[in-house]
Amino acid sequence: TCSGAVPMKQRAQTISIADFGAVGDGKTVNTKAFKEAVYQIQHLGRPGGTVLYIPAGVWLTGPFNLTSHMTLFLARGAVIRAVQDTESWPLIDPLPSYGRGRELPGGRYMSLIHGDDLNDVIITGENGTIDGQGEGWWNMWRQKTLQFTRPNLLELMHSSDIIISHVVFLNSPFWNIHPVYCSNVVIHHLTVLAPHDSPNTDGVDPDSSSNVCIEDSYISTGDDLVAVKSGWDEYGIAYNRPSSDITVRRITGSSPYAGIAVGSETSGGVQNIFVQNINIFNSGIGIHIKTNVGRGGYIKNITISDVNMYNVRYGLKIEGDAGDHPDDKFDPNALPVVDGVTIRDVWGADIQQPGSIRGIKNAPFTRICLSNVRFSAEVPWKCTDVSGAALEVQPGPCAELTSTAE
Repeated sequence: TCSGAVPMKQRAQTISIADFGAVGDGKTVNTKAFKEAVYQIQHLGRPGGTVLYIPAGVWLTGPFNLTSHMTLFLARGAVIRAVQDTESWPLIDPLPSYGRGRELPGGRYMSLIHGDDLNDVIITGENGTIDGQGEGWWNMWRQKTLQFTRPNLLELMHSSDIIISHVVFLNSPFWNIHPVYCSNVVIHHLTVLAPHDSPNTDGVDPDSSSNVCIEDSYISTGDDLVAVKSGWDEYGIAYNRPSSDITVRRITGSSPYAGIAVGSETSGGVQNIFVQNINIFNSGIGIHIKTNVGRGGYIKNITISDVNMYNVRYGLKIEGDAGDHPDDKFDPNALPVVDGVTIRDVWGADIQQPGSIRGIKNAPFTRICLSNVRFSAEVPWKCTDVSGAALEVQPGPCAELTSTAE
């Protein structure tokens, strides 16, 4: 386990959200109370920090920021529920490694729970719930009436020494948990839920972050369960902040997309990723490694092992033509490097297509090693390059595959 990488702090003081006039009736909007509570924690500066205690009840609120040296503790039966009035959601700047909002040009809506430049933050409890009430946002996406990129449920930026545990994340408007430009992040014993038809509701997306531990959680959403990212095309290349040293263990879940994904936004580079003991069922893709021309960056030293799949459309996909571009300014000569991917001890039953590898011409994917990968599927593996030339690949004990037909 890596969940002890960031120690759980014992805080010197506890305050309750009810102390600030909040009412947990599911009707009263408590945004002001949350902001005042965090302000008090920030400015009192108690040695060892302060717990903000959320009692049982439904605490309706708009977006609010966290502060350093605080614990947000959700008691059993506590629900922090997002307001549905989208006009009350502030806009914030796009991430510099993306250059614009992920869905639309311009800014983006602030996450329900947000933090920037923080240290020593804990979000935990007795399996209380953070509810994004995302259906209204999903409908705007479907109807193409969004003006800006939808909000995450939780986003922490430029922050370190973070623990997120023993909480339920429910119905996020967009990505659920998004640590970006962070270090020393531990995420464990979570339940993350959204309907399978909810758009882009990724479970956990470590992005341009290092020393991240994701363990012992159940995730069932409308997009990738765990997706490692590091910036988008020329903006990610310029920002040059990789994702590295990320461990993902003992995750179970289902999704119409991927169980474990790397990419497709990998322009800052992704390296040293260790994934182990994953159970994926009723999903689109088991393991998905994805990039594109214009991305630049690299995907290297990826080890994925001990994965079980059931009723999955694609067991394994490695592709060099995945994902879109933020604009037409990307450099078509910025080709990614994919080197050193080891996938071993993978078993799958009721798999429609065991695997496909689609590369990028003149940018070979090197040292891709498959060992003891067994899928019950009637069709063979497929390997193609972008010119369309195809190879049928039956991996042996360890098959090294390149992306070109030559």
